[in-house]
Amino acid sequence: MSSPPTLALARFVEHSSAANLPAPVVHEAKRAILNWVGCAVGASRHATVSRSLAALKPFMGPPQATVLGRRERVDILHAALLNGIASHTFDFDDTHLRTVIHPAGPVAAAILALAEYRAISGADFLHAFALGVEVECRIGNAVYPSHYDVGWHITGTTGVFGAAAATGKLLGLSEPQLVWALGIAATQAAGLREMFGSMCKPLHVGAAAKNGLAAAFLAREDFTSSLAGIEGKRGFANVLATERDFSAITDGLGETWELLKNTYKPFACGIVIHPTIDGCAQLRNEYQLVARDIASIDLTVHPLVLELTGKTNPQAGLEGKFSVYHCAAVAIIDGIAGEAQFSDARVRDRAVVALRDRVHATADRAIHEDAAQIRIALNDGTVIDKYVEHAIGSLARPMSDDDLVAKFRALCAPILSGNAVEEVLKACWNLDTSDNAGGLAALTVPRD
Repeated sequence: MSSPPTLALARFVEHSSAANLPAPVVHEAKRAILNWVGCAVGASRHATVSRSLAALKPFMGPPQATVLGRRERVDILHAALLNGIASHTFDFDDTHLRTVIHPAGPVAAAILALAEYRAISGADFLHAFALGVEVECRIGNAVYPSHYDVGWHITGTTGVFGAAAATGKLLGLSEPQLVWALGIAATQAAGLREMFGSMCKPLHVGAAAKNGLAAAFLAREDFTSSLAGIEGKRGFANVLATERDFSAITDGLGETWELLKNTYKPFACGIVIHPTIDGCAQLRNEYQLVARDIASIDLTVHPLVLELTGKTNPQAGLEGKFSVYHCAAVAIIDGIAGEAQFSDARVRDRAVVALRDRVHATADRAIHEDAAQIRIALNDGTVIDKYVEHAIGSLARPMSDDDLVAKFRALCAPILSGNAVEEVLKACWNLDTSDNAGGLAALTVPRD
């Protein structure tokens, strides 16, 4: 008889060995950490991070860990919170497409803070990271899509499990303690999709990191919880989802790795908009399109696209990330959708607004979530179209190591000097041979 899911995950985490982590998983962990650090450093001066720091600074403990991309040092719980917030602020982080979880944020923010507090090798760090991602994504697999459909932000709700498992592994928790840590995480699972487009969305990621880290420390002191925090009658899966499949947690556990199904964003916005941006940018470049020549842009997309990104008139940059209309417009005008396309000024720009008003979107369940049909009518009567089956950055068209490096450099360049950017880049790629994973954080501190 198989073990209950909570116990199975705890047993898996306790008995997993860094030496047995497959080489492709190690490499994917480094790619994920590289992408995560770039996103966190790039957003480190954003108002979301600065306001969080200003609000909580009077209540912070000793300077134990780094706020990435800044000179401030804070206690490790607040470092996990702030770095988790920063990493998701641009909505440019990784995505586990089956569940739309952004797996790195909660896990990496928790264990990097811990690695500054106590010595952790890079190999152990990457191993714990892979375990944390496995735990959060398998729990996500068990409750998606019903959990997401009723309004939970799945990165916040499952991320706390990943952070607790990864931290628990590094703290050397026993099997019973890991069960408690997962239970403590379960009772803190939170994050509402209603908050998308506001500063609360990245708060979910930071809170998951902080709460998962705290869960592991509590469990280390034998702070108890239910032994069935995930599968219990009133546990996470049965309370927060209308349907669940616990076999998605336990089947193949330790044999297959969810990290190998991770993807990375070429565009700084909700993943479901990426096919539209990809297609519009392709048409722009292929036909040398300019906004004044366009009469209308008609999009056919999966219903989830309009559910998540149906804001027709965004007024703030964060709202623009959840507007397929804005994204289509900037893809035509700018040819890209980086962070600059989601500033407050850009979403209010007259030329962008004028084209955005000529974008129309229709939902069609026959269109896959990772696809889009784009039809553009020009003023001279010409009609051009493009069908995107899989967007760039998807598993079918993944970002290469070189793509991730270019993205990383672009994110970090406004914050760090050229030499510092390259040092951080090198440290990420060489984590598996490092004696001190926490040293990575110090390299992101600006020197001028």
